[in-house]
Amino acid sequence: MQDTDMTQRFTITHYVPGTPRQAWDAWTNPAAIAQWWHLPQTTTPVHELEYDVRVGGAYIYTSVHDDTGERTVSGGVFHEVLPPRRLVFTWGAPELRRDNLPLVTIEIDETSDGSYVELTLEGFSGEPGDGAFYDTWDQALIRLKDYVAAQHHDPAQ
Repeated sequence: MQDTDMTQRFTITHYVPGTPRQAWDAWTNPAAIAQWWHLPQTTTPVHELEYDVRVGGAYIYTSVHDDTGERTVSGGVFHEVLPPRRLVFTWGAPELRRDNLPLVTIEIDETSDGSYVELTLEGFSGEPGDGAFYDTWDQALIRLKDYVAAQHHDPAQ
């Protein structure tokens, strides 16, 4: 198992073509989360999501590999819940020690035509092209952007 070094961190920022509320809902609504928050080449069944979005509440999600059916369970605990601007939670990937989890901070800032979603992961270093934590979270944020864009342009929403 890997140890978390809280002195290491990285930040990723993506523009999202939706309001802060739409970006927030994508982070906190299980039906939305199932659409975008999963490991590469996997899906997240909505019926396997547990989300208690409140300070001290926990979450669990399962990624199911598209080809092999292998299941990866991750989760954590919410430390800050300030809708629709800030969400802070621990993140427990299976290879991490449960007593020493990284901390994820999501900041959502409004722009004139959408929002910026900034993710900071404390506990590991990362950089584009690392094939590890940075790239995994970057790909998730790209899927978040695509999900919000589709919802923002759907007249039924």
